[in-house]
Amino acid sequence: MNIAILIPSLDPDDALVRLIGQLRQAGAEQIVVIDDGSAEQTQFDRCVAMGCVVIHHKANRGKGEALRTGLRAARTEFPGLQGFVTADGDGQHAVRDILRVAQEVTTHPDSIVLGTRDFSTGAVPLRSRFGNRFSSLFFRLSTGISCPDTQTGLRGIPAALFDFALSVPGSRYEYEMNVLFTATREGIPLHYIPIETIYEDDNRSSHFRPIADSARIYAMPLRFAAASLSSFVVDIVLFALFSHLFRARTARAIFGATAGARVCSGIFNFTLNRNWSFSSTQDDWRAQGVRYLTLFLCQMLASGGLVWLLSFLPLPLTLIKIVVDTALFFASYFIQCNWVFRKT
Repeated sequence: MNIAILIPSLDPDDALVRLIGQLRQAGAEQIVVIDDGSAEQTQFDRCVAMGCVVIHHKANRGKGEALRTGLRAARTEFPGLQGFVTADGDGQHAVRDILRVAQEVTTHPDSIVLGTRDFSTGAVPLRSRFGNRFSSLFFRLSTGISCPDTQTGLRGIPAALFDFALSVPGSRYEYEMNVLFTATREGIPLHYIPIETIYEDDNRSSHFRPIADSARIYAMPLRFAAASLSSFVVDIVLFALFSHLFRARTARAIFGATAGARVCSGIFNFTLNRNWSFSSTQDDWRAQGVRYLTLFLCQMLASGGLVWLLSFLPLPLTLIKIVVDTALFFASYFIQCNWVFRKT
């Protein structure tokens, strides 16, 4: 089994060396450890003494960059690889599971193999359970594909997908989510195998930064929200401008100002989403424009229709509209992601 094991690490403790020792005893020989800018080198020196290839980053560059560095080193050091397995060095992955994922890579040479954990057990910290369930739901709504553990660090990549793994953007924790999104858009299968769920010391050794790294992982919906807010501002400003130019308060003037502002803000929103939110400039803008216009008109009709249907509630119409439009905002994101700006 010609599989390399890549272990990115930042300021490791003895758990890294214990894992290397257990892998060696189990027969694993091709191990690459990536030091992602650690201050202390003692543990890495011990890894070298145990026969590992150790690559150093002078400064912390993030898990995504570390994995790409490890893959390049593995291809150079171990020609003819069938694939590689990524594993965390903090004791979160059992050796038998690492070897099982490696074996699955050889039997599924066209798929990304994911070692998936069970988050229903009481051993999982609350924040980890919530984070993983939320990201799995978000992934399913965004792609239509169910993935029980989008944040697993135990993954297998076959040799046929080496260039794919190197091309996926992202330097830190968002890289792993980007791999899954890009794989689904390119038609690469995801193969799941259940693994043991281990959280050492309530997962305190994790270097995940909840705010900064979450912002990177969910960059696309955050950009979509920013584009929607910008378009709302454009709509309001243009409505005020057109209303001032028309001067009259007739139904024709108000409708004209509303329609003119909405059309302009819609074009602005389409351009932002195509070029920034979903980065879908390689596809035909005319087909995207037709789909966007269809969604735009349906969303406008749905907003008015739902507000009318719910008008019997003892609530101000403005509050009802806010609730309706908020729900339509989330629906619009997933529709634009999966239909309007889908990758062809």
